[in-house]
Amino acid sequence: MSRVEDFLTPEEEQEIVEAILTAEKNTSGEIRVHIEATAKIDHFSRAQQVFHFLKMDNTKDENGVLLYVAVNDRKFVIYGDNGIYKAVPNGFWEATKEVIAHHFKQGNFKQGIIEGVLKAGKEMEAHFPWQHGDQNELSDAVSKG
Repeated sequence: MSRVEDFLTPEEEQEIVEAILTAEKNTSGEIRVHIEATAKIDHFSRAQQVFHFLKMDNTKDENGVLLYVAVNDRKFVIYGDNGIYKAVPNGFWEATKEVIAHHFKQGNFKQGIIEGVLKAGKEMEAHFPWQHGDQNELSDAVSKG
C-alpha cells in the first residue's frame, strides 16, 4: 500500500467529510481536501492544478478552499479562490496553517485536517453566509491523487 492509502483510515476520512459538512452548513463556501503521495512541482503550483482539476474554480461566488496534502513530502497548502482571498483578513491563512501544522507535527493528521476545515468554514461563514437557495456545488469526499 502507498502512504496515501495508509495516511487516513476509512473512518478518519468519514470524520473529515463530516467536518466538511459541518463547516459548509452555514456558508455558501465550498471546502475540499485532496491527498496525494508527492508533488512533482512546487506544492503551491500543484495545489492550484488540483483546485482546477476538481473544478473548484467554477463556484458561483469564487469561494472554494482546498486543503492539499502531499503525504510523502510532508507538505500541505491551503488554497482559496479569488473571492476568498478578497474577503478574509490578513493573517487568516497563517493562523489556519499553524493549527494544521501543530497537529501534523504531532502525527495527528486527521485532527489537523478537521480543525483546519472547521476554521476555514467559520471564517467563510462570516464572509459568505448561507443564503436561501444555496446549493452544495462540489463533492465533500476526500479526493486522492
